Amino acid sequence: MPISTTAIVSSKASIGSNISIGDFTIISDNVVIGDNVSIQSHCLIGQPTPLSDGKPLIIGNDSLIRSHSIFYEGSRFGSKLMTGHCVTVREKIEAGENLLIGTHCDLQGHAKIGDYVRLYTGVQINHASDIGDFVRIYHYSVLTNDPHPPSNMVLGVKVEKYAVIATMCCILPGVQIGENALVGAGSLVRKNVEPETVVSGVPAKYICRSSEIKLKDGTNQPAYPWMRHFHRGYPQKITDEWMSIYDA
Repeated sequence: MPISTTAIVSSKASIGSNISIGDFTIISDNVVIGDNVSIQSHCLIGQPTPLSDGKPLIIGNDSLIRSHSIFYEGSRFGSKLMTGHCVTVREKIEAGENLLIGTHCDLQGHAKIGDYVRLYTGVQINHASDIGDFVRIYHYSVLTNDPHPPSNMVLGVKVEKYAVIATMCCILPGVQIGENALVGAGSLVRKNVEPETVVSGVPAKYICRSSEIKLKDGTNQPAYPWMRHFHRGYPQKITDEWMSIYDA
């Protein structure tokens, strides 16, 4: 696959095989890119920053970074990273495999992100966030971290695996969202959310157990845990494991 003649690729960067780099994209010195990676036009990959402590930007195999995205040095991404357009990713993100970062997302760095996480359009992830495997955070939601803005305190949000945060939510500093929990759209969450519960509102309040919500498809089956019925985009091995649990 081609590297554009207008791209600038540092000779100090480590570039894998079968790579595509689009027009006017810049690959800086401190970058490691795996095999079968496509980086579209007008991207800045490995932007230097003293906050990286000299660590490289690592992009795993089989990744796709769409146009006008900026990745600073010092973060590590597993295989099959996929972004939308105009994404900003700061230093010291440690992310697993198969991460989706939607268009106009802003990852402010110094955060942990698990495997198969989905961050949709306009999501902001602030410092010290800790996001578990298979979490889904929908459009224009924000994980905050400063309890007394402006201050020097940093209290990150923790989101446990399989949790869902619906569109346009604000999660306040230090809040923990439990496993398999659901935060309803437009919520302001200022207290911890228990596992397998639903909260919603401003401020968010307990609504019910997540298993009490039924699918609106005529089956009257539980909508949560969502792994019972939603498998799109996940490998067969993983969905088979889910069904072995829920069919038991």
